[in-house]
Amino acid sequence: MSELQTIYVVDDDEAMRDSMTWLLEGEGYRVACFDSAESYLKARHDGLRGCLVLDVRMPEMSGLELHEKLDALGSTLPIIFVTGHGDVPMAVSALQRGACDFIEKPFHNEDLLGRIRRALELDAQMAARRERDGAITHRLDQLTQREREVLDLVVAGKLNKQIADELNISMKTVEAHRARVMEKMGVRTLAELVKAVMTTNA
Repeated sequence: MSELQTIYVVDDDEAMRDSMTWLLEGEGYRVACFDSAESYLKARHDGLRGCLVLDVRMPEMSGLELHEKLDALGSTLPIIFVTGHGDVPMAVSALQRGACDFIEKPFHNEDLLGRIRRALELDAQMAARRERDGAITHRLDQLTQREREVLDLVVAGKLNKQIADELNISMKTVEAHRARVMEKMGVRTLAELVKAVMTTNA
């Protein structure tokens, strides 16, 4: 678990919040508890790391309604729904809409911990991807307009001669632009260049 990651527990049942806190803090996790979806929404901000353990049935705003609101806000925090037996179809529907996992009450502590470990790994992978994509976007922003034109044609599979003809410049100029593109993008091969550009378009 990264130093930045926190497990956010949203459940209107105080006894459940207390037992989850005891369990998770006992495993060395950082925990933040909320007694309603509304109180979590007030406290959340972009860039939270960790995972959300969310009760499906809560008064006023349900866990599923909170999930929809978080989707609209662009939240990427993995969500584990805690459900009663009758809520399983709703939880499956939530999985189809992007939730990470669900667990039925009553559950074994080890089962919950295993799901939380997977959710935290997913959060770490997504954070690494965002960081990588941000670095690539920053490098793309450093390219001149002409270098970007050359890059787009290289990635499209055009040869230097075809690029020269299309942009009405010499082969030597294409080679110079291409070399600067590779240097600015921090790549050594054409394959690395294509992969970098493709990831930002994914």
